[in-house]
Amino acid sequence: MSPAHRAAIAAHRFGLGEADLSTVGADVVGWLRAQVGPADPQRPVADAGDAEALADVSTGLRLQLAARGQNAEGEQALRAGIRADQRARLATAIATPRPFAERLAIFWCNHFTVSLAKGPVRGLVGAFEREAIRPHVAGRFVDLLRASTTHPAMLRYLDNHLSAGPDSRIVQRLARRREAAAQDEDAPAAIRLPRLTGLNENLAREVLELHTLGAAHAAGTYGPWGGYAQADVTALAAVLTGWRGPAPEGDLFQPDWHQPGRKTVLGRQFEPGPQGLDDAVSMLARHPSTARFIATKLARHFVADDPPAALVDRLARAFTDSDGQLPRVYEALLTAPEAWQPVAAKLKTPEEFVLSAARLLRLDARLLRRMPDGGLGALGQRLHAPPSPAGWPDRAEDWLGPEALWQRVEWSGRIAERLGGQVDARGLAQASLGPLLSGGTRQQLDRAADGAQALALLLMAPEFQRR
Repeated sequence: MSPAHRAAIAAHRFGLGEADLSTVGADVVGWLRAQVGPADPQRPVADAGDAEALADVSTGLRLQLAARGQNAEGEQALRAGIRADQRARLATAIATPRPFAERLAIFWCNHFTVSLAKGPVRGLVGAFEREAIRPHVAGRFVDLLRASTTHPAMLRYLDNHLSAGPDSRIVQRLARRREAAAQDEDAPAAIRLPRLTGLNENLAREVLELHTLGAAHAAGTYGPWGGYAQADVTALAAVLTGWRGPAPEGDLFQPDWHQPGRKTVLGRQFEPGPQGLDDAVSMLARHPSTARFIATKLARHFVADDPPAALVDRLARAFTDSDGQLPRVYEALLTAPEAWQPVAAKLKTPEEFVLSAARLLRLDARLLRRMPDGGLGALGQRLHAPPSPAGWPDRAEDWLGPEALWQRVEWSGRIAERLGGQVDARGLAQASLGPLLSGGTRQQLDRAADGAQALALLLMAPEFQRR
């Protein structure tokens, strides 16, 4: 494979596309390796009024309260914050000189999914990405796991703020109040007391199934990576009680909601209190099933929908041997021969497609002035709003339906109508795709009736749609 071919693969398979492959240089692995580190701080879109709008969790929660209080000004501020978060994510990825680091941030945000489609998380998704994900994408997996699990956005998304230990102080206190109210003949007939749903297993189940050990198989069995049972889910849910998000005094852990006593998860006992979660997270991060599960997802994301077994083995071994040091896993990926096969096996998701098109056309933040989400909602991938805790799918078959392809054609056509007369699509194709550009696509571009048609053809070319 020629150096130019490797540069094109580096730019598109591991990055977000480049307008000019010369930015990659001759040492393609060195170019990617130099990008490994915490993801860039997000860039607010200043001319959209976003410079002061990227909020932390506390601000997001205040905006939620104002909006819930039917405060029109509060609802408007909450929506403005959500739009600012969306623009910041896309603007950062469009402009970054470290596209591999940005791809890693996108990957881990999808692995540890939170979604503004669920009301209690509105206004918190951007803060989750900035606080829990981006600082940790090139650190230890255990730190990334703990930061995501205990972040208020995750606690609210998976209902852990509603989870109370059956023997917790809050449950006992409410039981006494209900008993006293029942015995008080002068008490109002419809006395209002807080209602608790008891132990909620949502977060515990997803930590095991989606974040560490792997998904369930048939009823009652888990694997092929796992080896945990329903009793482990329940016990981990008890470990997680008390982790509710910010209290008035600022603590994430509220002991009155915590289930007392030791809990047994995967055969190991954990002490009550916040240290129990630290120890459980440490155990799960170092479990051999976690190594294989993470290795499979990384290989699927970057290389192939059905990744080569040898590549998965290599990544899992790097994960285990380094005690979950993610840069070591990325190094194993970047130096694996399977990762550099010339055939582009992956289809870009809508977000990857939009970002690579914006980088190709050097749009910077201009794309986001009219559309804060870059048009991703119309492409079927609403930004910051995955449909479930499993995140967005990472296989081509989920993005290749007739309607999905037509949506890409329409998006490409709109961009081409606006910019086709201002750019040389043929020159862009050669500079960005280089050896990836096929003779058939080159011929179609040469035959295009005008600049708009040529640009639309380039954006929809198989070489540009795949990576």
